[in-house]
Formats: sequence, structure tokens, C-alpha cells
Amino acid sequence: MKKLGCILLPKASVGDDGVEVETDTADFFLAARNSASAKTIALSFFASSMGAWVVYAPTELGANPELSWIAIIGYAVASASPAIVIFFIGPPIRRITGESAFSTTDFGLVRYGRLVQLCVAVMSVFYMFVYMVAELTAISNIFGLVCNINTFDTTTISYTTSIAVSVAVFTWFYTSLAGLPGSLVTDKFQAWLMIILIFILLLVACTNPANQLTKEEFAVASNWTGDGAMAAVTLVIAVLCAEMFNQSTWQRVWAAKDVPAMKKGFAWGSFGVFLLMMFFGIMGMISFALDPDNYLAYNKFYYLAFFDLLAPLSQFWHIVVLIICTALCSSTVDSVQTAIASVVSSDFIRYGVPDKWATLITRVLLIVINIPAVIMSSKRFDVLGLFLVADLVCATAVLPVFFGLITKDIGFIPAPTELGCFLGIWSGIGSVLINGHVIGFTEAVNPITGQVVATGPWSYFWLTNSTQCALCGSTTMVTFIITPLVAGFFTLFFSKIDIMLRGERARKPIFLVAQPEKEAKNYNLVAEEEQKDAVVVDAVVGDDLKMAEEDVVENETSKGDEEAAEKPTLEVA
Repeated sequence: MKKLGCILLPKASVGDDGVEVETDTADFFLAARNSASAKTIALSFFASSMGAWVVYAPTELGANPELSWIAIIGYAVASASPAIVIFFIGPPIRRITGESAFSTTDFGLVRYGRLVQLCVAVMSVFYMFVYMVAELTAISNIFGLVCNINTFDTTTISYTTSIAVSVAVFTWFYTSLAGLPGSLVTDKFQAWLMIILIFILLLVACTNPANQLTKEEFAVASNWTGDGAMAAVTLVIAVLCAEMFNQSTWQRVWAAKDVPAMKKGFAWGSFGVFLLMMFFGIMGMISFALDPDNYLAYNKFYYLAFFDLLAPLSQFWHIVVLIICTALCSSTVDSVQTAIASVVSSDFIRYGVPDKWATLITRVLLIVINIPAVIMSSKRFDVLGLFLVADLVCATAVLPVFFGLITKDIGFIPAPTELGCFLGIWSGIGSVLINGHVIGFTEAVNPITGQVVATGPWSYFWLTNSTQCALCGSTTMVTFIITPLVAGFFTLFFSKIDIMLRGERARKPIFLVAQPEKEAKNYNLVAEEEQKDAVVVDAVVGDDLKMAEEDVVENETSKGDEEAAEKPTLEVA
């Protein structure tokens, strides 16, 4: 156990000041604090962001001639954008939250209070759990497709479930041994493996005679459309909103050895993600261009375009694809597992639970997380549909939470209060329900299978607005534009009302009893200004006292010298 843990711990477990970091603590197990270089952050973000879903989603957009280039570029930008945003807001969040934080749940606690921390935790765990279910579903379906097993047949559920169980157990094994440090190390190996194998696969697939295209044939799939633009806008907003609650990404903010390493890592990682998304999107376009008639006749499906491109290749290359997809899935699942565990376990460390017990609790939590995820994956939900639900839920909270970066009033715009943030989130949820009611949405129906997924007002969160694709259409785009804007506006509105009614008390956490003393003093909008004034006053008073003391000493010294001069000298014969 110890040996494996040591192997999995990154070499960068030495702090930026050259002092060795303790690697046998529960804190390091969950946070890998101040240990990762820019290269490690870049490869880890690249590997953990690109799950097995990338062989479905971007290729589906690329293979659809009504979406094509703009949608592919939009998806690539959307997938890379969270790292760019964290590049800018990561340092101030790390500064506000402190060096002992684990994720943005701690930002919610320190900046607002326990109520917002709970909201961030619920949103984050919900999104990451959906992410894990989507990954396990995707990898199970991929194995079925490559091995010629019908994943639409209910008799094959046991096979696909066994694949999900295998991945869940494998990732649990090494994450339970080495935590986030182990995830960072395996991410590096998985990232290089993916880069090498994808490069080889690109050469083989594109040089195969069966996949050769003329310029005219490719032009059938190469389009710039309005539908693609709407899908691109939807994707950028949806992915960015959701990824702001992906704590596996935020963990890297505190795992980085310093802020420059963090910024460089996220910058390079986002570039790698952009290129990979473009690669799979273009593969989808090539697949459609090779056989447009069958796609338009629905004899072939857009989301399976990548596998149609692989069909002429030998079995060896099919095995290579399975290795790539397994690496993609594992790097995402292990990151999500440790992130969910850290959201729950960080408070145990904060309240002084011994490292041994905190680590044990985390390992048990990892098991508890995996069981329902595997069960849900056996239901074979639509992967993109699952993501859309989580994206829209996160859109209701992204601006209320991150408006917390406004720490002082700017003219008539107030620094958000905890109550204002909480009511802003509920305003965002209300805007989704009202939107669904206005357009007369009563049930969510899978456009491919015709299955009724949900009914009632809450069913609009499934966003089954278009038969073209889950992301298509102006209705879905407008929903994703309106929801965060409404939530953000009402956060500021209710914060203003809150301050008017409760005065400066509104700027403090609602539940002071539940707020740990350290965090409550670490950041408080009222206390911060008062403390600044107090520091200035103390400095001025301190300087005055020091000067007064120096004057007294100087006067006493001068007086003593004068008295000594006046005394008669005694001569000794």
C-alpha cells in the first residue's frame, strides 16, 4: 500500500520554495496542495476534461450538415473556455478563499456563508455525478459498438454494465490509494497515451483508401449555417456554466505549486482541448461526406459517425480505439471521484478529524459514489441529454455564486449578500419553469426513441425542444441566455433590498453558528473594511507612540547629560 502510494505521488511534491511537502496527510490526499507544475496542470486538465463522450458529441455536430463548421468551432471554444476563465478568476478566488481551501465550495463558504456553500456543493455534486454517469454510459456503449454488440437490446445490459463496473472499480482502486496526487500522475500518462494514439489513428484513418475524399465530396459536409451558430452560442454558455461547478477542475487551482504554474497550465491545457475537439468534429464531417445519402436517410446516425469512419480499419485499430476511449473515460472518472469526495470530506479535515479517519471516510465515499453511478449508467440515458440537464441547472447559479468576486459596492451595484445570492439562484430556477410554461412545454420526449423522459413543469430542464439535435434551435439558445442573466440580475436586486432592510448585518453570513471561526474571520465584507481602517489607525497611532517614546528617551538622555555636566568633579590626590 505504501509503495504504491509513493509511486503514484507526483514528483512535484516539493513546494515552490524548495521545501518538501508532506505527502502522507489527508489534506494532501484530497488537494495535492502546491505540488503540481504547469506541465502537470496542463496535461491533467487536458486528460480529465476530455472523456469518452468526445467520440460522440463533437462528431455528431460535425456529421450534421446543418451544423457543421460553426457548431464544431463553438464546441471546441466551449470546451476550452473554462480553463481560460479560471486563468483570470482563479488567482483572486484562491486569494479570497485562502491557501487551505479545496474547491469553490470553500469560496461559497468564505465569501458568503454556509447556505451558499451548501448550494455550490449540491450543484457541483449533481453535475459531477451526471458527468460520471455519462462517462460510464459512453464507455459501455463504445465497447458494445466496437465489439458488434447491440446496445439498444435490453438483453445486452449485463455486458455494458460489466464494462461500467470494471472502469469504476479500476479508477476507485488507484484513487482510493493515492487520492488526487494519484489522479494527477495517471492523468499525465493517459494524456500522453491519448496524444500519441490519436495522432497514429489520424494518419491511419485518413490514409485508408476507403476514407479518401475529393474536395467536392468534402464540400457537401462543409457548411456555415445559422443553425450551427445557434448551437455554438448554446454550447459556449451551457458548457461554461456547468464547468464552473466542476470541482475536479477547480482542485487544480490549489494543486498548482504557484499562481504562474496554474495560469500556464490552464492556458496550455485549454489549447490541447480545443485541438482535440476540432479533430473529432472534423472526423464527423469526413464520415458524413463519405456516405451522405445513408446519413440523410437515417440509415446511419450522426452520433456514431466516428465509428463509421473506423469500420474499414483492421481489428487492431479497433483495439487501439478502445484503449484511447478507456484512457479518456478513466482520466475523467478518477478526477470526478476525487472531486466529489473532496467536497464532502474537506470539512472533516477542517474540523480536526484525524488524517487516518478522514482518509478512510473518503475511501468509503468513493465506493458510495460509484454504486449509484454504475446503476444509472445501466439505464442507458442519452449522454448529451444528461449533460444538458446538468448544464441548465448550473446556469441558474453560475452568476449568483461568482458575482461574489465583487467584494465592495460599485456605485449603485452592491457587493452580493448571501441571501441575495440564494434568492438569485432560485430566480434562475424560476426563469426556467416560467420559460417552459410560456412555450407550453408539458413533457420531455426523446426525439430519437420517442420515449417520454419526464412530465410536468420540471420536465423543461431536459430541453427536448428540437428534433434536429439536443442543442439545436433558438428556443434552447434563448433559454441558456435568459437563465443566467435573470439569476445574476436578481442576485444584485435582492442583495440591494437585503442591505436596505438589514443594514450592514446583511453582508455577514446568515448562519454564524454554523460558520467555522477561522473562515468567518478570514473574509467578511464588513470586517474587511473595518480591519483596513483599524490597520491604518494602528499604524498611525503606533508611529506616534514610537515617536513620543523616542522623544522621551532623548529628553531623558539630554537631561542626564546636563546633570552630569553640572556635578563637581572629585579629584583624587
